[in-house]
Amino acid sequence: MILSTRSVFCALQFFVHSKATFAFLQGHPALSYPSKSSSIRKMSSNLCENTLGGGVDPSILPGDPSLNLVTNIDLGDKKLDVMKACSKAISEILEKPEAYVAVAINDNASVIFGGTDAPTALGNLHSIGGISIENNSAIQNSVTDLLEPYGVAADRMYITFFDIPRANIGWNRKTFAG
Repeated sequence: MILSTRSVFCALQFFVHSKATFAFLQGHPALSYPSKSSSIRKMSSNLCENTLGGGVDPSILPGDPSLNLVTNIDLGDKKLDVMKACSKAISEILEKPEAYVAVAINDNASVIFGGTDAPTALGNLHSIGGISIENNSAIQNSVTDLLEPYGVAADRMYITFFDIPRANIGWNRKTFAG
């Protein structure tokens, strides 16, 4: 990923002059972000406001992890709890602020797996970076742990992971590439 000189300057200015404690600069090898054990998870909403004329340069933001999950089980009144737990797990595993995580669950859907309508789930996770063998396995395990109490066995769920270029995800009337 290539960051513009303006974006790098803005990010450095933010680190040096801002009172905010944390910002992601995903994909830039010269700049790092806290480890998973860090409890600091703040993003400044006015990042480089003066430098960029009042707007945030989206090319330095962490981007979108989003999970779309379809299942034939009924989550009932626990659906929101499951969605929130998925959101938290994705945020922690991908080391991205939860403010950027989106989760959609369509339960009671018509889904079969292996020719049977026994409890099952199909999912797609899209993210700008963070897609790796370790992270994918951790997310698969977390989602499985959340759905097993509803009867979805570990071997009856697929989650497909997609690492999406910044230019291919839109947010706030722009893409994350700027």
